[in-house]
Amino acid sequence: MPISANQPAPEFTLPDQTGRLRSLSEFRGHPVVLYFYPKDDTPGCTTQACNFRNDYPAYEQAGVVILGISPDSAQSHTKFAKKFNLPFTLLADEDHKVAEAYGAWGLKKLLGREYMGIFRTTFLIGPDGKILKVFENVKPEGHSAEVLAALKEAIA
Repeated sequence: MPISANQPAPEFTLPDQTGRLRSLSEFRGHPVVLYFYPKDDTPGCTTQACNFRNDYPAYEQAGVVILGISPDSAQSHTKFAKKFNLPFTLLADEDHKVAEAYGAWGLKKLLGREYMGIFRTTFLIGPDGKILKVFENVKPEGHSAEVLAALKEAIA
């Protein structure tokens, strides 16, 4: 179960696609879209990332930082970001500790098989570090537009 709105976003430090350590606190003062996704370069995750990429000018204009997190390595993120020209930061949560802290990691079921994995979840975090909105069970197609609409409402 993800943490809920009006709570402080849990602090973390993870390597980005260049290997540089990035902390949530370095983005304080800006709204942050923090999205958890299962795996680089898979159909749903690519759709979701490319939609954020396509809408990136609107996020940039609003001063919003986009951070994508998956259990993939920094090297995997580098390939994914280059292949699809992603202009935002991807963070490697290989031990899924950050996903666990946000409630975005747990038991999943697919075709009768159970396994541990990422729940596709997005958190809209305010400039003060508090969670403004949580999007659970995200459908990749159209999600960026949904986040932009919520952002306009939250910051208005």
